[in-house]
Amino acid sequence: MMKTEIKHKWFYNQSPEEIWEYLTKAELIEKWLMPNNFELKMGHEFRFKTNPIPSLGLDGNFYCKVLEIVPLKKLVYSWKGGLSEKNPTLETIVEWTLEAKESGTELRLAHTGFKEDNGSILAAMFDGWDKNIQKMLTHLNLH
Repeated sequence: MMKTEIKHKWFYNQSPEEIWEYLTKAELIEKWLMPNNFELKMGHEFRFKTNPIPSLGLDGNFYCKVLEIVPLKKLVYSWKGGLSEKNPTLETIVEWTLEAKESGTELRLAHTGFKEDNGSILAAMFDGWDKNIQKMLTHLNLH
Protein backbone atom coordinates (compact mmCIF):
# COMPACT_ATOMS: atom_id res chain seq x y z
CA MET A 1 0.00 0.00 0.00
CA MET A 2 1.56 3.23 -1.17
CA LYS A 3 1.77 6.12 1.26
CA THR A 4 -0.03 9.22 0.06
CA GLU A 5 0.66 11.54 2.97
CA ILE A 6 3.29 12.80 5.34
CA LYS A 7 2.36 13.29 8.97
CA HIS A 8 4.69 14.76 11.56
CA LYS A 9 4.29 16.08 15.07
CA TRP A 10 6.74 18.21 17.05
CA PHE A 11 6.75 19.81 20.47
CA TYR A 12 8.16 23.24 21.25
CA ASN A 13 8.70 25.11 24.49
CA GLN A 14 7.68 28.31 22.71
CA SER A 15 4.21 29.83 22.55
CA PRO A 16 1.90 29.35 19.54
CA GLU A 17 2.48 33.05 18.72
CA GLU A 18 6.21 32.48 18.24
CA ILE A 19 5.73 29.35 16.11
CA TRP A 20 3.02 31.07 14.04
CA GLU A 21 5.46 33.81 13.08
CA TYR A 22 7.84 31.22 11.65
CA LEU A 23 5.00 29.73 9.61
CA THR A 24 3.60 33.03 8.31
CA LYS A 25 6.37 35.63 7.87
CA ALA A 26 8.20 35.28 4.55
CA GLU A 27 11.59 36.30 5.94
CA LEU A 28 11.27 33.83 8.84
CA ILE A 29 9.99 31.00 6.62
CA GLU A 30 13.09 31.53 4.48
CA LYS A 31 15.36 30.85 7.49
CA TRP A 32 14.13 27.25 7.86
CA LEU A 33 12.44 26.33 4.58
CA MET A 34 13.26 28.25 1.39
CA PRO A 35 12.99 31.67 -0.27
CA ASN A 36 9.34 32.58 -0.80
CA ASN A 37 6.85 35.40 -1.26
CA PHE A 38 4.30 34.16 1.26
CA GLU A 39 1.66 36.53 2.63
CA LEU A 40 -0.88 35.64 5.28
CA LYS A 41 -3.93 36.37 3.12
CA MET A 42 -6.72 34.07 1.98
CA GLY A 43 -6.25 33.12 -1.66
CA HIS A 44 -2.74 34.57 -1.82
CA GLU A 45 -0.66 32.77 -4.44
CA PHE A 46 2.98 32.38 -3.57
CA ARG A 47 6.02 30.45 -4.54
CA PHE A 48 8.83 28.57 -2.83
CA LYS A 49 12.13 28.46 -4.72
CA THR A 50 14.87 25.91 -4.35
CA ASN A 51 17.45 24.19 -6.52
CA PRO A 52 15.99 22.04 -9.30
CA ILE A 53 15.96 18.31 -8.55
CA PRO A 54 15.70 16.72 -12.03
CA SER A 55 15.90 13.19 -10.62
CA LEU A 56 12.58 13.85 -8.84
CA GLY A 57 11.10 15.74 -11.80
CA LEU A 58 11.15 19.08 -9.95
CA ASP A 59 12.23 22.38 -11.49
CA GLY A 60 12.84 24.00 -8.10
CA ASN A 61 9.60 25.98 -7.95
CA PHE A 62 6.66 25.12 -5.75
CA TYR A 63 3.44 26.94 -6.54
CA CYS A 64 1.20 27.45 -3.57
CA LYS A 65 -2.04 29.13 -2.57
CA VAL A 66 -3.38 29.97 0.88
CA LEU A 67 -6.60 27.99 1.44
CA GLU A 68 -7.38 28.40 5.14
CA ILE A 69 -6.23 30.60 8.02
CA VAL A 70 -7.25 30.18 11.64
CA PRO A 71 -4.93 32.63 13.45
CA LEU A 72 -2.43 30.92 15.78
CA LYS A 73 -4.18 27.58 15.23
CA LYS A 74 -4.21 26.45 11.63
CA LEU A 75 -2.73 27.28 8.23
CA VAL A 76 -3.49 25.38 5.02
CA TYR A 77 -2.04 25.90 1.55
CA SER A 78 -1.85 24.01 -1.71
CA TRP A 79 1.61 22.89 -2.84
CA LYS A 80 2.26 22.08 -6.50
CA GLY A 81 5.49 21.26 -8.22
CA GLY A 82 6.99 19.59 -11.25
CA LEU A 83 8.91 20.57 -14.32
CA SER A 84 6.50 23.40 -15.13
CA GLU A 85 3.68 25.34 -13.51
CA LYS A 86 1.25 24.26 -16.22
CA ASN A 87 1.95 20.58 -15.83
CA PRO A 88 2.62 19.79 -12.16
CA THR A 89 3.51 16.23 -11.23
CA LEU A 90 2.86 17.03 -7.60
CA GLU A 91 -0.45 18.48 -6.43
CA THR A 92 -0.67 18.36 -2.67
CA ILE A 93 -1.98 20.18 0.40
CA VAL A 94 0.09 21.31 3.38
CA GLU A 95 -1.78 21.71 6.66
CA TRP A 96 -0.19 23.10 9.82
CA THR A 97 -2.00 22.81 13.15
CA LEU A 98 -0.83 24.44 16.38
CA GLU A 99 -2.09 23.45 19.79
CA ALA A 100 -1.15 25.26 22.98
CA LYS A 101 -0.02 22.88 25.73
CA GLU A 102 0.94 23.53 29.34
CA SER A 103 4.62 24.01 28.65
CA GLY A 104 4.60 25.06 25.02
CA THR A 105 3.10 24.21 21.65
CA GLU A 106 2.43 21.07 19.68
CA LEU A 107 2.88 21.60 15.94
CA ARG A 108 1.40 19.08 13.54
CA LEU A 109 2.02 18.82 9.81
CA ALA A 110 -0.16 16.90 7.38
CA HIS A 111 1.12 17.00 3.79
CA THR A 112 -1.46 15.09 1.78
CA GLY A 113 -2.50 14.26 -1.77
CA PHE A 114 0.60 12.48 -3.07
CA LYS A 115 -0.11 10.20 -6.02
CA GLU A 116 1.41 6.77 -6.63
CA ASP A 117 4.10 8.10 -8.94
CA ASN A 118 5.14 10.67 -6.31
CA GLY A 119 6.74 7.96 -4.15
CA SER A 120 10.32 9.20 -4.42
CA ILE A 121 9.27 12.82 -3.80
CA LEU A 122 7.25 11.76 -0.77
CA ALA A 123 10.22 9.86 0.65
CA ALA A 124 12.53 12.84 0.14
CA MET A 125 10.02 15.28 1.63
CA PHE A 126 9.27 13.10 4.65
CA ASP A 127 12.84 13.54 5.87
CA GLY A 128 13.06 17.03 4.43
CA TRP A 129 10.21 18.40 6.53
CA ASP A 130 11.72 16.99 9.70
CA LYS A 131 15.15 18.44 8.91
CA ASN A 132 13.64 21.83 8.13
CA ILE A 133 11.62 21.89 11.31
CA GLN A 134 14.78 21.11 13.30
CA LYS A 135 16.24 24.20 11.63
CA MET A 136 13.24 26.22 12.76
CA LEU A 137 13.76 24.93 16.32
CA THR A 138 17.35 26.06 16.23
CA HIS A 139 16.32 29.58 15.20
CA LEU A 140 13.56 29.73 17.82
CA ASN A 141 15.97 28.64 20.53
CA LEU A 142 18.44 31.38 19.62
CA HIS A 143 15.92 34.02 20.70
